[in-house]
Amino acid sequence: MTTVIPAMTAGKKRDNLPWVVLFDLDGTLVDPAGGITGGVEYALRAKGLPVPATSELSKMIGPKLADALVNIAGVPEAQVDGVIAAYRGWYGEQGMAMSQVYPGIRELLTELKNSGVYLAVATQKPEPLAKKLLAHHGIDTLFHTICGSHADETLKPGDPEYRPGKTEIIAAALAHTCAIAALVATPGTELTAVMVGDRYQDVNGAQSNGLGCIGVAWGFAGDGELAAAGATAVVHSTHELAAVLAGTAAGMGADTATGEAGHGAV
Repeated sequence: MTTVIPAMTAGKKRDNLPWVVLFDLDGTLVDPAGGITGGVEYALRAKGLPVPATSELSKMIGPKLADALVNIAGVPEAQVDGVIAAYRGWYGEQGMAMSQVYPGIRELLTELKNSGVYLAVATQKPEPLAKKLLAHHGIDTLFHTICGSHADETLKPGDPEYRPGKTEIIAAALAHTCAIAALVATPGTELTAVMVGDRYQDVNGAQSNGLGCIGVAWGFAGDGELAAAGATAVVHSTHELAAVLAGTAAGMGADTATGEAGHGAV
């Protein structure tokens, strides 16, 4: 469930940066710009189901889609698969093209890569779709690992390959990317890592894996959501994010900012 880009090589590692930075996708790297909420609205109407208010639709960006349909939109479980199918059809034809990379993200990713940081995406979007979206925007090759949920969104708990939530997705992305970084790290090096995301699910998933999480305020979190969840910092621009990343290993404390994740030395 991971993708390695063999041609990818990181530059000389800067000591003040973490070895691995994991990013959420929608709301962190890419602005869906109505491509998610519009698709959900379309799918609900197509199935004759009530459409929640815009504020409620926005809350559906971040959680696993099937869970959000049940818990936020009130879709009966028996109709979830049909709504998802309608949504995915619309998203592939229209929604993806509506999305935009947030200002400064492309430049930040390039700078981090050139500084020797190993980059990963950890998203609850189905993995093939995440790869397609990143390729659409021409930033897929900046990542060593792209990790998401299973392509079959009809999988239920107990089914083989079902990945229930952000904790498991972050764990898979972290393990894979750290393994790649370990191939070039000097023996005895501590592989520090940190998560970057825009919702409480990112913070909780990071914490469950022993990582700190930097929250980005340009996404879809409600007021105070990221701080209440325990984000190590909340930033309002990619310039602030770059500054916090540069300081994580140099003064904020590895246990809270870099999230050593218990990987130990290599």
